[in-house]
Amino acid sequence: MDAVLAPLRAIAEPTRLRLLPLCANGEWCVSDLVEILGQSQPRLSRHLKLLCDAGVLTRQPEGANVYFRLAADGPGAAIAATALASLAADDPLLAADRRRAAARGADRAREAIAAFRDNPAAWDEMRALDLPVRAIEEALLARLPPGRLGRVLDIGCGTGRMMSLLSPRADSVLGIDLSRRMLALARSRIGGEGLANCTVRQADMARIPGGDQAFDLVILCMVLHYADDPAAVLAEAARVVSPGGQIAVIDLAPHGRDDLIRRLAHRIPGLSEAAIARPLAAAGLALAPPTGVNGPLPVLVHVASAPLAVPRARRETRVTLAL
Repeated sequence: MDAVLAPLRAIAEPTRLRLLPLCANGEWCVSDLVEILGQSQPRLSRHLKLLCDAGVLTRQPEGANVYFRLAADGPGAAIAATALASLAADDPLLAADRRRAAARGADRAREAIAAFRDNPAAWDEMRALDLPVRAIEEALLARLPPGRLGRVLDIGCGTGRMMSLLSPRADSVLGIDLSRRMLALARSRIGGEGLANCTVRQADMARIPGGDQAFDLVILCMVLHYADDPAAVLAEAARVVSPGGQIAVIDLAPHGRDDLIRRLAHRIPGLSEAAIARPLAAAGLALAPPTGVNGPLPVLVHVASAPLAVPRARRETRVTLAL
């Protein structure tokens, strides 16, 4: 009974009830919520602690901040979902909260973009390189299976463009990025577009949080050419993909543009099909021939599939013997 009573008690307070729709549609730190709700930081911190302790919200530390969002499962999440469904969409207080949240999200995005002013390619590389963004996205969608995509991981999520693209077909989307400025832009997109099934976390692409086989689709879009060891990143992606799941890699093909290494801090001047295939094959995945997308720089869309019936332990055994 306590598992049910605790979230009921936590939600049954006006400020804490107002926090539910805010944290259902985005991730906010305490300073954001102070500005949105116009209440003191100590008071909001107490409310947030009660909601977290009751399993209604989750907390994710990131640098000096902690971000809060609605819990995804458990009795607290179920009770919160019922409460949210019962709130009137035209309630004037909640409508005012939404307006202030949108304004705060826009401010966060402007602050993050200002930090990239001297290097715009660092935050929207595909557009800065004049790549055919829509054609690349269509090539990816054409290679993915029809229907639901399940649990999606976007490695190096950047501004969250891929998260937005895949969210309508996903059960959940987790975006990871090492840059807090990128995460600020992604959070702004999540809040602005109402991507309730999306969340972001600060993490290194070579050390993905969570357990093995946790995701049904893993996306790496324009990120591997920044990796010191792309093979290690692909091996880590293979670790977290589920049986029967897929890994999609969108990246520059070999291009010989050494100026991009100097100007944009690329580590590698494009990746060949073999550079993608070898580490994925070593992890037991089957890589189909890539789809090429023409533009100022060549882009390849790779999709690899994990086997359905081979347990992860046996796959690791085969890799060890091959070495």
